[in-house]
Amino acid sequence: MIRGYVVCEGQTEETFIRDVIAPILANQQIYLTARLIPTSKNNKGGALTYERVKRFIINSLKEDDVFITTFFDLYALDNTFPNFSASKQQTDIYKKVASFEQAFKDDIVKENSSFAPHFFPYIQPYEFEGLLFTDIAKLTEIETTWATATNNLQVMRDNAETPEHINNGYETKPSARLEKCLTNPKYRKTLHGTLAIEAIGIDKLLAECRHFAEWYNQLLALPPVQS
Repeated sequence: MIRGYVVCEGQTEETFIRDVIAPILANQQIYLTARLIPTSKNNKGGALTYERVKRFIINSLKEDDVFITTFFDLYALDNTFPNFSASKQQTDIYKKVASFEQAFKDDIVKENSSFAPHFFPYIQPYEFEGLLFTDIAKLTEIETTWATATNNLQVMRDNAETPEHINNGYETKPSARLEKCLTNPKYRKTLHGTLAIEAIGIDKLLAECRHFAEWYNQLLALPPVQS
């Protein structure tokens, strides 16, 4: 049996891990728990400064027999993350996230070298919502009134190399595109995000989203953690 925590950016990612990824991996005796970082006395998730993230992860790594990974968006990542400026300058999206993740891991492991086999960060390019562009037809089937948005969203998908490449700025990031196109009812991240992923299916995600697939396969290949 393998136990691990996925430190999530917000409630959307937490729900995705809890309701989609964790049940699948449980069949492989890999038991994941999604965790949100407290940001105030009564709130968790969001406003993730690197200082807060680092403290939470190091404290979690001190627990016995667990591995820790993350599920953060690259978009709007806090600029105090390690090696932020150099990583940001990478033009290839996959090299960019790999640079962020490596610098992130190196900084955590500097605290204690024994953390190295227990921690591997994951940063989603560019947002969780990018995954929803994997299958536009399945996405717009969730609400019957969304059918009219299918063509516009499909054009956006076709204009990007992969769903993980969709991002051009504040108004054109994946979540902004969905919020603009999907109305009546309005797209709601914490509700529709997981419903869309469930409709699309894990196999399609793995085929279309390279970085997500690499992380997922890394989870599948985990050995039991030795404390």
